[in-house]
Amino acid sequence: MAIGGLKLNSSITEKVFLSMLDILIVASGPYRVTLRSTGVDLMRTDNALKPGHYDIRPYSRGSTIFITHEPCVTRILSRTTTGRDDFFRARVRERDGKCVITGTVNTEADVNQWRGFHAAHIFPLSSEEYWVQNGFSRWITNRMGDHDTGITSCQNGLLMLSSIHEKFDGFDFSVNPDDGYKIICFDRDPFKIGGSILDPICRDPSGEGAVRVELLRWHFRQAVLANMRGAGEPSFEMDSQR
Repeated sequence: MAIGGLKLNSSITEKVFLSMLDILIVASGPYRVTLRSTGVDLMRTDNALKPGHYDIRPYSRGSTIFITHEPCVTRILSRTTTGRDDFFRARVRERDGKCVITGTVNTEADVNQWRGFHAAHIFPLSSEEYWVQNGFSRWITNRMGDHDTGITSCQNGLLMLSSIHEKFDGFDFSVNPDDGYKIICFDRDPFKIGGSILDPICRDPSGEGAVRVELLRWHFRQAVLANMRGAGEPSFEMDSQR
């Protein structure tokens, strides 16, 4: 059983690694994960994950363990300039006003200058048919009429620096909403964002346009699937909404 594609960095703790395995592993019963060099089982702690080889074994004889075949949504090149995209971009900019990953504030927002900042879709716009077929619209609470799928709602968007957006679309990092909205990097961390927290400005529960936790959870799951099966799966999109 091959699990690969994850590059160890400071955002990967024992708890984070085990939560990734919860997504990857399909088991008929409980299993344990052991660092081969020490024989010590991993626990759901905030201790940094140590480099090395890890063995995954069931507790009971006869139990089965295998890697999920769940497909990963591949992101493809998507550049559109329709009216609904303009509305999406404006709402995300208005809500966030900064890169919600790095905290970098757009000091030129007052003159409507947003060069270097992108309104990024969490679920890719290029896969709208998949979005509709699987009922993702149910998570969007501010749709504009019955014919609005909700994919261009600001609840499916985050404002990011353009360089950070590329990393997000490539599943190089994601946000785990079930671990305090912690940013988890799956590759090297050149921007030093791993372990930091998604800015609260985009997820204020009292705000009608707050980002949906279900979509962040979906993106994190996709990032695990894309990065950790074998040598990782190809996934790429430049879903540019500047």
